[in-house]
Amino acid sequence: MMKSFKIACFSLSIIALPLLSCNGNNNSKNESDSDAMSTTDSTVITELAVDYSAGDQTFKSYAAYKEGGENLPVVLVVPEWWGVNDYTRSRVKQLAELGYFAMAVDMYGDGKTADDPATAGELATPFYKDAQLARKHFEAALEKAKSFNQVDSSKIAAIGYCFGGSMVLNMARLGLDLKGVVSFHGGLNGGLTPAQKGSIKAALLVLHGEADSMVPEEEVKAFKKEMDEAEVNYKFIGYPGAKHAFTNPNATAVGQKHNIDVAYDETADKASWEELVSFLSSVF
Repeated sequence: MMKSFKIACFSLSIIALPLLSCNGNNNSKNESDSDAMSTTDSTVITELAVDYSAGDQTFKSYAAYKEGGENLPVVLVVPEWWGVNDYTRSRVKQLAELGYFAMAVDMYGDGKTADDPATAGELATPFYKDAQLARKHFEAALEKAKSFNQVDSSKIAAIGYCFGGSMVLNMARLGLDLKGVVSFHGGLNGGLTPAQKGSIKAALLVLHGEADSMVPEEEVKAFKKEMDEAEVNYKFIGYPGAKHAFTNPNATAVGQKHNIDVAYDETADKASWEELVSFLSSVF
């Protein structure tokens, strides 16, 4: 079992939600998707505007991969509670540059985004209260990703930021068939879906700031206890001095604007990304 106890963890409770902020050629089987190309370090990246649906709900998202790639492992990216914005797309593109087929998950539907904590809280709250609703929207993105010719559908991982971190941990708790799940400053409270022995198939990596005021110490302890009792394969890393949303370069300005305790931490951002790169390599 992978465990690291240099610990500090973020927890996003439903009660606290109103106060928080997280801060070319179409090779797909789906003809409705549009694409563009960009070049990074001599590598051509195909970028796709991706539309998909589940029942009567439509979703608008974004995917990227290296041009000419095939049998690519998939990494789904669940965004902060702001929705699929430029920051989310930048992370998707970074993953594509590493050789993955990366796709953002539009949890809210119709590509909805938020610019203020109140709106973001309204959009995010239903997914904390209803784990099956979250699962439905996550699985809609999962099935869409599997439909692309470039992917190896037996190799899928999910990562999430803030709200997204909480969501991907809950997808693991629900037993989804994922190779790995990574939470960046995400919520730890399982809420309606606590882990049970044998229920989690994915390896877990939790990356959190030790100065994250949005996570009480008791929730950190509760998460560890939950994972230990369920015999989960997990690794937990805390970054000294890092606050909530430490991976987002815009976090400090957002915190100042809305008077919330979030801030960017370049050292923690780079270190946590290196952990992600190593983790994905190991699970795939």
